[in-house]
Amino acid sequence: MNAAQIIEEITSFGIQIRTEGNDLLIKAEAKPPASVLKLLSNYKADILTLLQSGSGRLDHALLRLECACPDYVDEGRWQWCISDARRFPRSWGSQAVALGWTAKDLFGLHDPPANPHPSYSRLSRYDQTGLLWLLEGRPVVALTATTAAIESLGGPSIKYRKYHKPALGSVGDSLEDFV
Repeated sequence: MNAAQIIEEITSFGIQIRTEGNDLLIKAEAKPPASVLKLLSNYKADILTLLQSGSGRLDHALLRLECACPDYVDEGRWQWCISDARRFPRSWGSQAVALGWTAKDLFGLHDPPANPHPSYSRLSRYDQTGLLWLLEGRPVVALTATTAAIESLGGPSIKYRKYHKPALGSVGDSLEDFV
């Protein structure tokens, strides 16, 4: 088995895995089976390498996402993103790679501040949120090098831009609007 297969096996038990320095931290509802703990122990170095690599490979990004809900993200949105991230490569994976979409473009999240406010959410920064976090079960219907069209319920498709995403809202919004 390789590290990716081990992570898939472990997360199938509902176990979340995080890294902290050179340690693997696990979170589970119940004590994990001894076989799972043995896999973690035997392949710790390989798992750490994969999880900390920041590899641009989309399959590695999905594995990292499946390991644990990111801090300051609602668990329901995390589950939606995992579901969408599993479906996306079947329809668009090879085209996305060929068009230059990176793991950050698809899975990216805002880096949390040092001391975030209790209401802080990493998904509140649209300008730094990857495409897959925004799908919420809706399919991508078109993909170019810089945009994705997301099917909308009963209306025109929603356009996602890789670049030049507005941080404050619609075009024309500015801080002066709030003074």
